[in-house]
Amino acid sequence: MRLPTNLDMDVLRTFCLGVALGGFGKAAERVGRSPSAVTLQIRKLEEQVGHRLFRKQGRGLVPTEAGETLLAYARRIIDLNDEAVAALRDAGVAGWVRVGVPQDLAEDWLPALLGRFAETHPNVRVEVRVERGSALVEGVERGTLDLALAWGDRRSAHCSEILELPMVWIGRDGFRRNAGEALTLAAFDPPCTFRSAGTEALERAGIAWRHAFASPSLSGLWAAVRAGLGVTPRTAVGVPGSLRVLDHRTAGLPALPAVRLMLHAAEEEPGAAVACLRGTLLDTLALRLPAGAPIP
Repeated sequence: MRLPTNLDMDVLRTFCLGVALGGFGKAAERVGRSPSAVTLQIRKLEEQVGHRLFRKQGRGLVPTEAGETLLAYARRIIDLNDEAVAALRDAGVAGWVRVGVPQDLAEDWLPALLGRFAETHPNVRVEVRVERGSALVEGVERGTLDLALAWGDRRSAHCSEILELPMVWIGRDGFRRNAGEALTLAAFDPPCTFRSAGTEALERAGIAWRHAFASPSLSGLWAAVRAGLGVTPRTAVGVPGSLRVLDHRTAGLPALPAVRLMLHAAEEEPGAAVACLRGTLLDTLALRLPAGAPIP
């Protein structure tokens, strides 16, 4: 009888990081290994499953069809592993954690994450605030939040860069800019990292624009774009199925820069409850955010 193949948990974790970061240079830094050692790990994994898992795309790597299939299973395996470890190791942790999350992340993976965290940390009370990044950073600085994830380069006393993701134009399927008219934008009012990046790119390209729709909520922006009131610059995270990530070249729009996702903390060395939630947030981001993050 043929013995089953046992996939290495560390290799699966590195594999998921490589997908999230679009390559293995930064993944190697995260796991504390050399790039050559990580490459060897992935080759061994490919030999175990009998398929190529990545292909070249531009400067980075993207998963093949087999890689996408393995990614779904790898995430489930790692989730179960981390849930089991947390349930045993952190069962006695108690306290209160106040965390802030931007709207695009909150709509996608946050409910499942909080549900799982509540099961493994029943004595930790979590209070969540979903808001624009500037308000979340201010909450950390005032001490009304313990942790906050926020897009952009704004710094606080205890912050760290989690990753970078490409910024893209979001619009209706088939959108193309009319060269004879000012481009209409749907965006948050200032201060907004995405609005600033979009308008600066348009001005550098000599493209006239006007702010046609403003909303304090991301769902409002999606509704405006869906109605054809304008396009909006965001990341590809949480884009509704009714909208599209536009190819800026065919849409007649300028390329956009990458945007950083920062983690802000009220204290450099937080208590056990905050540290547990912080670890869960980082693990979830590494596994769940889309592929294609550029490697600095």
